[in-house]
Amino acid sequence: MANLQIPAATGATHDLLALGALVTRLDPGIIPFAEANEYALHVSGGEYNVAANLSTCFGQRTAIASAMVDYPIGRRIEYAVQKAGVKAYYQRFTSDGVRGPNMAIVWSDRGQGVRAPVVFYNRANEAAQLLKPGSFDWDTIFAGTKGVPGIRWFHSGGIFSALSPTTSELVIEAMQAAKKAGAIVSFDLNYRAKLWAVAAAEQGLSAAQAGEGAAKTLRKIVSYVDVLVGNEEDLQKGLGLKGQDVESKGKLDPSSFFGMIEGVTKDFPNIKAVATTLREVHSTNRHSWSAVLVLDGKNYQAPTCELDVYDRVGGGDGFAAGLFYGLLMGKSPEDSLRLGWAHGALLTTTPGDTSMVSLDQVEAFASGGSARIQR
Repeated sequence: MANLQIPAATGATHDLLALGALVTRLDPGIIPFAEANEYALHVSGGEYNVAANLSTCFGQRTAIASAMVDYPIGRRIEYAVQKAGVKAYYQRFTSDGVRGPNMAIVWSDRGQGVRAPVVFYNRANEAAQLLKPGSFDWDTIFAGTKGVPGIRWFHSGGIFSALSPTTSELVIEAMQAAKKAGAIVSFDLNYRAKLWAVAAAEQGLSAAQAGEGAAKTLRKIVSYVDVLVGNEEDLQKGLGLKGQDVESKGKLDPSSFFGMIEGVTKDFPNIKAVATTLREVHSTNRHSWSAVLVLDGKNYQAPTCELDVYDRVGGGDGFAAGLFYGLLMGKSPEDSLRLGWAHGALLTTTPGDTSMVSLDQVEAFASGGSARIQR
């Protein structure tokens, strides 16, 4: 692995720019969907969550490039993005008032105890699926001054890449522009078999062809990446790498993950860091939580803690945000990993997909703090 060189903050417009879909998540809490009458609405998106977390918790200057529909739900999402302090670069669409295009809906309850959370989607005629190369003026967005890139860090992920053939092409276009500008490029594999299967079916492909197509697309994208986020299942199913049988094991052994990195670096010598969370689910509300990082060829592991989970959605994005913050601030690999581990853990204690905790809380937990009352 080559060394990770972080661009300086001075002169940059944004510390991080994310490219991805903005969605609404409808959450009935612990009530099963068939019985629910009320839902909390959370503004979310696998890529957006990282930008929002970095802004609200870590005080970074962040931005999102996404699709926006000019109708009331779109405006609700815009309000949330503005409140999070995230600069928006939108490709705008107009709804016909009947079929769309639409802002996608993710339905996700919290589950409880031995009852697992349930997640399903309504991404029919989603505006973000229509994004394609040329949707954004990357040269202007990435333009910097005095040799400093306008964006220090570019981030995207596998969820957005799976929406349509054009979204994956757009990710590659953006990564090429980011590399040209000198920015760090990160990617969260976030392999979602359902999304890849639907996209493949629309092209008349089988389920087996969907998996092959996903791996081919993701491998092309990852060839531009500096920092890769993904667990063993992501690496195996998303990149076609060999490893242990993740379906039959509840806990992922860190040594097994570290062992897979040899295959990652062999196939993708451009990658400078790989990180993931490690989670053993004892029940919906009780998890064992850790995280690992391989940076510049060295292995690091965070402590293991026991989580009393309120809402698990967004924990991985919380981890990525804390890790990226540490690296952007020039902190050591150990400290950066602990910040990601701590922020991801704390994010599971609040409702919604994005951060409701403070940097002081993250730093205290990362350094060994407890849940004793703060007076």
